[in-house]
Amino acid sequence: MTLKSPTKPRIAVHPLTPDRWGDLEELFGARGACGGCWCMTWRLPRSQFTRQKGAGNKRAFKRIVNAGEVPGLLAYIDGHPVGWCALAPRETYPALGRSRILAPVDDQPVWSITCFFIARPYRRQGISVRLLEEVIKHAKRHGAKIIEGYPTEPSSDRFPDAFIWTGIASAFRRAGFVEAARRSRFRPIMRHVVKK
Repeated sequence: MTLKSPTKPRIAVHPLTPDRWGDLEELFGARGACGGCWCMTWRLPRSQFTRQKGAGNKRAFKRIVNAGEVPGLLAYIDGHPVGWCALAPRETYPALGRSRILAPVDDQPVWSITCFFIARPYRRQGISVRLLEEVIKHAKRHGAKIIEGYPTEPSSDRFPDAFIWTGIASAFRRAGFVEAARRSRFRPIMRHVVKK
């Protein structure tokens, strides 16, 4: 008897627009993805982020989406939201500027990938790689020349999920990113140069 290999799920990816806000709420759940973040940690001063953690961050993020900014992409399987990836021009994320480890590599303008959130039942199924592939296309359509990410390089397969919300380096490599700098053992800066 020959066993059939499991088929990979078909993943659709769409920009987060106001009409998809409910899908983000469903994916992030009551906790706002991770501890009330609502993908605002890189966008705010630490004191403000902490002060409005939870409902305040959710309102702030919804205002961004309602204003017409597309702050990231949603992944779907069978019409259900299963993954999220945040990206925008680096200057959108002032907290990056306060990081010694993630300081700019050079003076070239980049788009930054700052966050992933994959629903627990769908982790380790290639959704991050699929999101990264679509990020490249999306950023290119909006004029990006370089796309940058700040993943974790886990020391083992048992690295806690809570510490890999910026993605893992192996997923970036599979999507065609290369290491541009490393100022920390576990945190490379990965880049993809957009082809014309």
